[in-house]
Amino acid sequence: MPIERALISVYDKTGAADFARVLASLGIEIVSTGGTARLLRDAGISVRDVAELTGWPEMLGGRVKTLHPKIHGGILFQRGKAEDRKQVSEHGIVPIDLVVVNLYPFSATAAKPGVTPEELIENIDIGGPAMVRSAAKNFQSVGVVTDPADYAAIAAELREKRELSLATRLALARKAYARTARYDGEIATELERLRADGGVTMGALEKLPERIHIALERRQAMRYGENPHQAAALYIPAGSPATGLAGATQLQGKELSYNNLVDLDAAWSLAVEFARPAAAIIKHNNPCGAAEQETLLEAYVQALACDPVSAFGGVMAFNRPLDGATAKEIAKLFVECIVAPGYEPEARAELAGKKNWRLLEMPREAASEELEVKRISGGVLVQEPDRHELREAELKVVTEQQPSDAELRALMFAWKVSKHVKSNAIVFAREGQTVGIGAGQMSRVDSVKLAVMKAATAGLALKGSVVASDAFFPFPDGVEEAGKAGAVAVIQPGGSVRDADVIAAANRLGMAMVFTGVRHFRH
Repeated sequence: MPIERALISVYDKTGAADFARVLASLGIEIVSTGGTARLLRDAGISVRDVAELTGWPEMLGGRVKTLHPKIHGGILFQRGKAEDRKQVSEHGIVPIDLVVVNLYPFSATAAKPGVTPEELIENIDIGGPAMVRSAAKNFQSVGVVTDPADYAAIAAELREKRELSLATRLALARKAYARTARYDGEIATELERLRADGGVTMGALEKLPERIHIALERRQAMRYGENPHQAAALYIPAGSPATGLAGATQLQGKELSYNNLVDLDAAWSLAVEFARPAAAIIKHNNPCGAAEQETLLEAYVQALACDPVSAFGGVMAFNRPLDGATAKEIAKLFVECIVAPGYEPEARAELAGKKNWRLLEMPREAASEELEVKRISGGVLVQEPDRHELREAELKVVTEQQPSDAELRALMFAWKVSKHVKSNAIVFAREGQTVGIGAGQMSRVDSVKLAVMKAATAGLALKGSVVASDAFFPFPDGVEEAGKAGAVAVIQPGGSVRDADVIAAANRLGMAMVFTGVRHFRH
């Protein structure tokens, strides 16, 4: 079915004139509207106005121009159906074989500071989605192009055949419906900002709106999921550029796995907590070492010292571009993946021989503040990300012993790390270095014992260290075990019915204790 007529009506006019010029060179009639028609004429391309085709002018401030039987009839009629052909002939409807449409920028408008209800409403496209849906429904006869990025491929196919294959039309239809579904979801979400109080006013979008519309597109297939019998893929928000870890560039190494990405995300989230050069080493989604020092090399060496046995085959993140000296030290160990905001040439050269090591470079664009989503059977749990940043002024000293300035710095460091350890989380630390981590135990005192055991295995003394707990100590035993191991100060949320007993234990052991009033469970 050769294409005889194309309707072009686009808000984003990128590449539209060049694409239309290809169509015109193939003898395809171009029908267009408003600003698009003017653009094409200015480019020297012959255009037929939609109003000429329908016999009706654009009206109601442009709200009505393509909502007409001669447009939708020309798109929707089934070419192989005799009754359809008879009806379009009787009513003077001509076929439209290609629809090139992109939509008003609703999301961009909604994101503008000070946007008004009137602006929001007027940027809801009606005619565009209607034409897109009509063309996508009738993909067996009609092609629909909604993305300027597809112009080159479509033009090449038309030059070769003067028509689009059924496979191409089906692929375009899928993309078109995904676009209109996402568009409607964006509108439904943003309309929750409107308030009808005698008139329409604009309010803030609730953090957890009544309805959440999530549209995703596959960015990368995984060989398998957490285990080889599970299928998996990486998806990103549809219609948006990849950001954060999902937008990282892999510079070398084997194909990334599902578990690699989970661990890389945990490592990067921890590393960027710190202002000074920092290193985080992750194993099975838990830190086995973290440090913040004056140089990246010092940070790496101290992070590794926390648990060098577990670090073997681990995942590492750095909050500074990786330098040659640090890379040379890392090369002594077996590592699965490294993520950093960049790599100096010396570092790339040092690690080039580790051909299976996966090196990822983070993009400059930060990931958007999206809600966290977790599936349960029959539903989805949604929450805000844990972005709380504790200020030293918020700490409440609850013991007779006051922490020293150095101990306070160590406590703040340990607290940041504890936020990234699976609960029940216990972190022993010195200033800028973890020295023992107990993760994911069912009993908090067992997490303390595990952290102490890990420190002993690594040959690290805990005398004079501090300890952080992601949630309150339900009994004095956890603090007593930490004190017995050599800890001199504790940071914890407080809030237990036995706080008085826990504080008394700290006083008895001569330990300082501060309450944060904030919990950092990580399940």
